Amino acid sequence: MNYADIKLYDAANGPGIRISLFVSGCTHRCKGCFNEEAWDFCYGKPYTEAETDYIIEQLAPDYISGLTLLGGEPMDPHNQPGILPLLRRVRETYGSRKTIWLFTGYLFDRDIIGRMLSEIAETKEILSYLDVIMDGPFIEEQKDLGAYFRGSSNQRAILVQETLAQDNGELVFWEPQKPQYVYSAT
Repeated sequence: MNYADIKLYDAANGPGIRISLFVSGCTHRCKGCFNEEAWDFCYGKPYTEAETDYIIEQLAPDYISGLTLLGGEPMDPHNQPGILPLLRRVRETYGSRKTIWLFTGYLFDRDIIGRMLSEIAETKEILSYLDVIMDGPFIEEQKDLGAYFRGSSNQRAILVQETLAQDNGELVFWEPQKPQYVYSAT
């Protein structure tokens, strides 16, 4: 697997301050994509254990909320074997203290659960580590600059563990928390 970039102190791709890994390679090729150069699976640099070590180190401060994977397409069958060791290390090192978000152009219920889970060996374990999947392709005609962490209004923020625990197959969605303000008269 190649990667396009590792962004430190990212506040645009999930709640809080995050470390974001942009993997290379995407077959969706969404019109108006902000990261078109990362469509090429050979773009960027090879992802190695040194990058995993670097990300684990950068996640250490308490003010870092977690890791976000995006691209390119992290859930592409070509990229899943590359991201899996990183996700294992994040959970082994930080447990649930750091959240893991993943952005994908695939649909969670149709493509990931409906197909990949039975066809790709890594998918089940990857899902076991994720807190939120932002799913759905970017659709330029539905671009929405006001939607939290979404590029277009069709994209959904799915709470992965809560959804997988549902007996009825219903999706459970992440919603941004409204800030709580405490006013003091003193």
